[in-house]
Amino acid sequence: MDAFIVSCPAKAKKEHCPTCMMLGCIWQYFYSSFLRFWLKWFLRHITGKCELQRICAGYKQGALRTSQIEYSLKSSKNKVLQDAVNVKEEDVVDCVAQIMRHKNISEQKDPMFKVNLQQCLLQISGYNTLFAAVEDLRKEVFDSENEDHEKMLLNLWDLLMPSEKLESRITKQWGNIGFQGDDPKTDFRGMGMLGLVNLVFFSENYTDAARQVLSHANHPKLGYSYAIVGINLTEMAYSLLRSGALKTHFYNTVAGKPEMQNFHQLYCYLAYEFNKFWVDEEPESIMEFNTYREKFHDKVKVYLQEPEVALILKLDAKN
Repeated sequence: MDAFIVSCPAKAKKEHCPTCMMLGCIWQYFYSSFLRFWLKWFLRHITGKCELQRICAGYKQGALRTSQIEYSLKSSKNKVLQDAVNVKEEDVVDCVAQIMRHKNISEQKDPMFKVNLQQCLLQISGYNTLFAAVEDLRKEVFDSENEDHEKMLLNLWDLLMPSEKLESRITKQWGNIGFQGDDPKTDFRGMGMLGLVNLVFFSENYTDAARQVLSHANHPKLGYSYAIVGINLTEMAYSLLRSGALKTHFYNTVAGKPEMQNFHQLYCYLAYEFNKFWVDEEPESIMEFNTYREKFHDKVKVYLQEPEVALILKLDAKN
């Protein structure tokens, strides 16, 4: 089947081939329904270890190991193993003990299994918890009556425009950092406070880089709306998280459970790398933004298919 896919014309053109998709579905059904069970049974009797043990011993820490563990648990017909995918952080230790009892795994004979499985489950449960936290922040509406919200917005201005003072809270000056109207609150409707928190995090933690990106965004020919594009990149990061595409990145870069800060760091990578991508591509006008946004999105998704991917922000020497 692999040889067929490689030679498939649709594959070469990066298109979806109906025949390949159909054969892939047939193979997946055959493997999951019949072959996988007998393969696991055979290997268990040859090695004396269950599939979870073989994965923990056969892969180093990272996405390959955790993804394989996650697939094995989801594919299991046993409820104890199936439920482990959705275990809460505080229940991970008990869950691992339950799995070891069910699989008759001796800690004395396989001392590292418990440690490795706990780490995998922390990453899996942590990803789910992170998405819930990100979703809550996205749903939080910017409120001009909220002192913390207002302080954060004004802090964004001070970080990006230290030499220019705002004339008033509602002013056309906001356009200088890429907002659409006189009051930025209307631009946060899609991503809520998540969009503002991302912008501020980038500006606070990578101030020089953020100002450099803003200067590129204000270029007379290659410019774009810095804040609006930043919020758009928040949506990109959010959609990648929601789809599960960021699992590979987080499983490779965070040894335990990923935190909100790790999501913000991923956003910083996107903000900085998109600016480089935009400048290198030299679009004819901002009207082509959606086209180049999708090109950049596709590029990131290809990166995330690499088993050892780590989307870490690497600044130029001058930054």
